[in-house]
Amino acid sequence: MSVAKKDYKRITTKSLIEMKSNGEKISMLTAYDYTMAKIVDTAGVDVILVGDSASNVMAGHETTLPITLDQMIYHASSVVRAVDRALVVVDLPFGSYQSDPKEALRSSIRIMKESGGHAVKLEGGKEIKESIKKILNAGIPVMGHLGLTPQSIYKFGTYSVRAKEDQEAEKLIEDAKLLEKIGCFAIVLEKIPADLAKKVAESISIPVIGIGAGGGVDGQVLVIHDMLGMNNEFSPRFLRRYLNLYQEMTGAIGQYVADIKSSDFPNSNEQY
Repeated sequence: MSVAKKDYKRITTKSLIEMKSNGEKISMLTAYDYTMAKIVDTAGVDVILVGDSASNVMAGHETTLPITLDQMIYHASSVVRAVDRALVVVDLPFGSYQSDPKEALRSSIRIMKESGGHAVKLEGGKEIKESIKKILNAGIPVMGHLGLTPQSIYKFGTYSVRAKEDQEAEKLIEDAKLLEKIGCFAIVLEKIPADLAKKVAESISIPVIGIGAGGGVDGQVLVIHDMLGMNNEFSPRFLRRYLNLYQEMTGAIGQYVADIKSSDFPNSNEQY
């Protein structure tokens, strides 16, 4: 029997847990600037992630590692100003929480105070437990992130699927249960086998958001530049392109250039 969808005027961490318990899937997309965030929020997305993927899609870096805390606060501030309904989750960037729990708390406080974000996201399980507890004790909501953790790319040496072996799969399940126990309100699972992701989602009461983790979880997240087809060089199996904006935009800009060269733009109706 299906449950009627509740109309949330504002999404909170509590809303997401209710959605899971009611069997309603959670939608999540990235945004990094005011204009895009306004569109995403108006379209009804539940959670906006200000991801450290801004390092890739906004700044052109090869990895997520170079982006700084100041830059993340800038992007998050731009997003928060646009949002009326969605929950805004902000990634803690590499180097802002790994050194010690006090540093993790300082970084999280800066994000919350200076950007107005609603929660932070950290990559890792047992190894960052004390940092997560410190942040939660300050009243800051935390979303976990397990599986493929891009900030550890040089440790893994590859962006391939994680937790295919039994030992790593068992650790991932243990880490997910630990994150729930210490108080995380949700977990992102990235690029792991679908059966494992489903098992994790069924074993904990907090929402599990997947990216490349199959359909057996409680919601999905994609990078908006990938989902809209603005980035035509990235084609993992888990990506569904809903538009081909790269083609649309290059076509439109090319036409603009041609209209200027031919003196077609501006015409008599487009001047004073």
